Amino acid sequence: MRVLLVEDDVMIGVLVQESLKDASYAVDWVKDGLSALASIRAQTYDLVLLDLGLPGKDGLEVLSDVRAQKNPVHILVLTARDAVESRVRALDAGADDYVLKPFAITELLARMRAVLRRNGGHTSSCLENGYIQLDLVMHAARVEGSDWIPLSAREFALLQALMLRPGAILSRADLEDRIYGWGEEVESNAVEYLIHALRRKLGQNQIRNVRGVGWMVSKQQ
Repeated sequence: MRVLLVEDDVMIGVLVQESLKDASYAVDWVKDGLSALASIRAQTYDLVLLDLGLPGKDGLEVLSDVRAQKNPVHILVLTARDAVESRVRALDAGADDYVLKPFAITELLARMRAVLRRNGGHTSSCLENGYIQLDLVMHAARVEGSDWIPLSAREFALLQALMLRPGAILSRADLEDRIYGWGEEVESNAVEYLIHALRRKLGQNQIRNVRGVGWMVSKQQ
């Protein structure tokens, strides 16, 4: 899952970026409002973490511009502005949620999961397609009631990308986009290696290859 972090405080930015990477997110980080808008135009993100007090262009302006463009990307505001009016303005401008600084990383990750779960129509912290269950908190998967199997960070990221869109075929480029952030070296045949590893853990038939197009997991009938 790919996240854009928009934060001008370097200390906070480093902490959040590393924590998100540890939680299996692909993270791009920019430090001003104009760069945020350019990034959102150039790249498809699953979620944007948006500070409000930004140089160049205020976070509320960024939020309003993104929504004016009819971009449905999920946006979670991170800010030290604790006045009720600021929260109301952000939510009315189209934010999905609002987290006050300072915050615990565990709370931020939970809020992110909640936003993605709510907007994806899911009611629990597990993604299911009728065959596979993927636990978004434990980073583990199981098939049809078997024991939970722990996944590596990139195994989890790839399987989550497929499970969020069961029945859809995702290309190699689509999957790499959900595994790697800016500046990270894309390893040769990484997608094939990860799918092979997941098939060994979950069964050969759980991830289907559509030759010349990509990979998919089945959608529950």
